[in-house]
Amino acid sequence: MELVKLTADNIADEHICCSISDKKGESCVANKKAWLRREFGHGLVFLKGNVRGKVFIEYIPAENAWCPIAAPGYIFINCLWVSGQYKGQGYSNNLLDSCIDDAKKSGKKGLVILSSDKKRPFLADPKYLQYKGFRIADSAYPYFKLYYLPFEENSAVPKFNESVKRENHINTGLTLYYSDQCPFTEKYACLIKNLAEESGIEMKLIKFNSANEAQNSPAPFTTYSLFHNGKFITGEILSEKKFRTLVESLGCIY
Repeated sequence: MELVKLTADNIADEHICCSISDKKGESCVANKKAWLRREFGHGLVFLKGNVRGKVFIEYIPAENAWCPIAAPGYIFINCLWVSGQYKGQGYSNNLLDSCIDDAKKSGKKGLVILSSDKKRPFLADPKYLQYKGFRIADSAYPYFKLYYLPFEENSAVPKFNESVKRENHINTGLTLYYSDQCPFTEKYACLIKNLAEESGIEMKLIKFNSANEAQNSPAPFTTYSLFHNGKFITGEILSEKKFRTLVESLGCIY
């Protein structure tokens, strides 16, 4: 499979792998492509298979990552995703190897990526990372794990920023932190905000519009993290049905 690198010159004509399944997501795709165009200038790389499917890796110098980490000299992998008929054919390895080669040629110390205690939606599979030689660098409540792959044994160990370690009691009710890293967060953030307002549930949306804002996030997963009374609840993008179920379980009036 040929790998295609998105650039400012070809992005208008190339599909975004993570949004090809949405037939009515033109605005969602536009948001993601606009985000990519901005981040290309900060060293972001989006490498994908030349197929109509989810086969891609997205990475950026850790200093510019939209994640609350301290990992100077590393490359941060935003997303490594191979799904559907393309799974089990070595494409994840090919994408990761390309990232490793790029990082070494750039003189980087290694790779770093966000994962969890077990396989969870929207986070890297820890078993795959361990298989590829990644190690746990740091942990954060309730299940987040920061994995890293150093190129030299004496490389500094990355860590989460203090913003994810502090107690977060600033906001009461529901608070959703999100960004345009995923094409669909804006759509579903507005959906559940409207549902909450219709039912008299207090809810605040906080959108990260820069890497600096995201690096001070109270949760490691800055694409989409929902809090209730300052406590992290979920990083899963919620549909209307899932939102209703969640607020009922939290004891919110609905």
